[in-house]
Amino acid sequence: MVRRRLLNVGLSLAVAALFAACQKEAPPPPPPQKAEAPKPPPEVVVKIGQVSPLTGPQAHLGKDNDNGARLAIEEANAKGLTIGGAKVKFELVSEDDQADPKTGTIVAQKLVDGKVAGVVGHLNSGTTIPASKIYNDAGIPQISPSATNPKYTEQGYKGAFRVMANDVQQGKVLGEYAVGQMAAKRIAIVDDRTAYGQGLADEFEKAAKAGGATIVGREYTTDKATDFRAILTGIKGKKPDLVFYGGMDAQAGPMAAQMKSLGIKVKLLGGDGGQSQEFIKLAGPAGEGVVMSSPGVPLDKMPGGKGFADKFTGKYGQIQIYAPYAYDATWTLIDAMQKANSTDPAKYLPELAKTSRQGVTGPIGFDEKGDLKNGPITLYVVKDGKWEPLATVGGEAAAPAAAPAAPAGDKPAEKAAAPAAAPAAPPAPPAEKK
Repeated sequence: MVRRRLLNVGLSLAVAALFAACQKEAPPPPPPQKAEAPKPPPEVVVKIGQVSPLTGPQAHLGKDNDNGARLAIEEANAKGLTIGGAKVKFELVSEDDQADPKTGTIVAQKLVDGKVAGVVGHLNSGTTIPASKIYNDAGIPQISPSATNPKYTEQGYKGAFRVMANDVQQGKVLGEYAVGQMAAKRIAIVDDRTAYGQGLADEFEKAAKAGGATIVGREYTTDKATDFRAILTGIKGKKPDLVFYGGMDAQAGPMAAQMKSLGIKVKLLGGDGGQSQEFIKLAGPAGEGVVMSSPGVPLDKMPGGKGFADKFTGKYGQIQIYAPYAYDATWTLIDAMQKANSTDPAKYLPELAKTSRQGVTGPIGFDEKGDLKNGPITLYVVKDGKWEPLATVGGEAAAPAAAPAAPAGDKPAEKAAAPAAAPAAPPAPPAEKK
């Protein structure tokens, strides 16, 4: 009995102790674990090549291209773009081809070996064409902002594109303008024997002859020459009423000055290679009245021209010719990468081929060859030391303008230039498309 009582007491004490323990405040729950911050996407460097003459007589044009591409790269990096799950940092790799075909192929191979994802360039047709095979063999897309020789896109390379009209279109406009608006009947032609200069002169000659003009002489120089007195003296004896030059501003400027010094009082006409601020500087007073064409529309008529000009000139200074096109070419590559969600050339090339976007210079879309669709051509005249637009042919808009006044001393028939209307946009058959 006593033992049972003791057992009951012990059991009661144990229950009481257990009850008391349960009444004690439970320990606070452990603090919640902080969620780990999401890891930022990995960063990858994507190289884009840019090739142009950065030394020599065309360095001002090459640097213009380089700066246009560089501005696009800087803007893309400022946006912090993510492609294929990785944050992309674009790097511009610029190479100097010295406007020399052999050097052009050397630097093209250098860019291929450096694993660039795309190339903006080259500036000149003479370097663009041989380099394009190297890029094509490596599967690297290439967009030229300024090479206008049609042979570039006639090779059948799937990765070759350009963002301005070609010389079939430009040469035809120049030839028709010379005959129809400048009343030229006897024309002398000089070219620099490069793929660009000779190709443009050939197309000009075809159109001028088709319009009824007579070619009184066809002369040749080089893209390094600066003295044209012997050529011009021979031309003077043939009594042309117009001189056409196919080549770049480094030759066109001195040629204009030497024409004046030799008393050759006829118009000088040329293409986009001469339509620069450098030409005006080199030609001096002899530049007044010179007419040159350039693919595209005037800067102030470009959809994004004013904004681009403000950004570019504030950072790099004066625009020469092709900077807006180099800018558009660069952004077109980047846009295709974004749409494909890949920086792999093989994966974004199909998107590049079907590009349809609004660039600074105008609508950008490519035909089956890689040429810009519906590329316009604008003619300019030097007036009071500045380039002023005369007419735009083709593209989405055409602006009529009067032909430039004939210089003092011209024959009466030469003064009676055709009236103010711009020539009709020449319809290009499929084989002549860019």
